[in-house]
Amino acid sequence: MRVDFTALFRTLADWTDATERSDGQAGEALLAMTRALVRFDDMVIFAYRDKARPIDLFSTFDADDYHVFVTLYQVGPYLLDPFYHTARAGRAGVFRMRELAPDRFFSSEYYRTYYSQTRLAEELGFFVPVGDGVTVVVSLMRREKTGVFPAAEFALLADAESFVAAFVRQAWSGLAERFALAGQGRGRRSEPVSAADKVWRKLNLTDREASIIELVLQGHSSESIGLKLNISTGTVKVHRRNVYRKLGISSQIQLLSIYLKSLQA
Repeated sequence: MRVDFTALFRTLADWTDATERSDGQAGEALLAMTRALVRFDDMVIFAYRDKARPIDLFSTFDADDYHVFVTLYQVGPYLLDPFYHTARAGRAGVFRMRELAPDRFFSSEYYRTYYSQTRLAEELGFFVPVGDGVTVVVSLMRREKTGVFPAAEFALLADAESFVAAFVRQAWSGLAERFALAGQGRGRRSEPVSAADKVWRKLNLTDREASIIELVLQGHSSESIGLKLNISTGTVKVHRRNVYRKLGISSQIQLLSIYLKSLQA
């Protein structure tokens, strides 16, 4: 598509003149500016900090899609999301989901059980660290009917990344205070105990077993887990078998079911 410079500059002018800048107004402005550059179906903006439940800042979803993309996501699936883990790592830039996803992500039970409900052809995100351990992620989504982002459009978004980052930093400062007010911030030296940590303790898994099972659920193969944890593939498989025996299960879909039900309990 051609860049709509008229819409882009009009939105910039309106934003510059604005005296009040709520989450919704900032989101609408960013939506208009990015839609002047490329075509996409939906936008959602989350703030992430440590292991805390993400704060939803803006989205374009109707009620049904909001339930899938936001409400269900915040219950626990975010803990398995490649975007969440990239945000926690403090990476900055614009990335396609497939660049960040583990090697078995698209065949994982998380993908089949949750992510496939989104009916997306592709998702990409602007990752913007805004200070105090908080990263804002602006996700642009294209549905299956729209198809993936062409290389030329992705290149245009990559060129716009520095502007988007500056806009996000200006629009969403002070997010650490909002996490603290929500009871999810304990300073940078002491990470909050995540819902996942509580699940593993409840299921009586060791720290090593929990680390391996989290990576399994995220979509990592045994080989990938071994490389990440600096252990052999055989050791990964032994721990995995021990966890399955301990939980009385025989498949990853049963593991995911236990995990999600425990998160919601």
